[in-house]
Amino acid sequence: MPSIELHAAQRDELETLENLMQFYLYDFSEWLPLKLGGHGFFEIQDLQEYWRDPATRPYLIKVDDELAGFVTVDDRTHLSGAEHNIGYLFVSRRFRGQGVARFVVSTLLSRLPGQWQIFHIDANQPARLFWSRVITDLTAGAFTRHQQPVDGYPCTFYRFQRV
Repeated sequence: MPSIELHAAQRDELETLENLMQFYLYDFSEWLPLKLGGHGFFEIQDLQEYWRDPATRPYLIKVDDELAGFVTVDDRTHLSGAEHNIGYLFVSRRFRGQGVARFVVSTLLSRLPGQWQIFHIDANQPARLFWSRVITDLTAGAFTRHQQPVDGYPCTFYRFQRV
């Protein structure tokens, strides 16, 4: 098992997060009509407000001391009463299938008690398989599943309590 570290990102690491966001968007372009700009980068909304929001907690993921991805937790929820939401989760392809994302999610859930919502767009088959398995395992089946669109795209939401 590799050594996995979840490191709270500091202000001077926000550029690293923004750079990793390009890879996240590249992956997502398989399921959403995201377009490359003329300069060869995906056009992304300005995230400065998101990074400055005190409720946004960005983390860098390292595997064996090597940068492997990022995750954010925020309070931008779609389900009434939910407190925590995973805004973004990205693990670079080289580290997928090794338990990295599961470790990251498990660690976040143990650090941040309360009502959680986690969702994915339904077109993202790998996310659908990952979340249905991981949420079931980490909550011992104590969750509710909801279907509702986000920005016009069908999504599945999982809601559960962590103490």
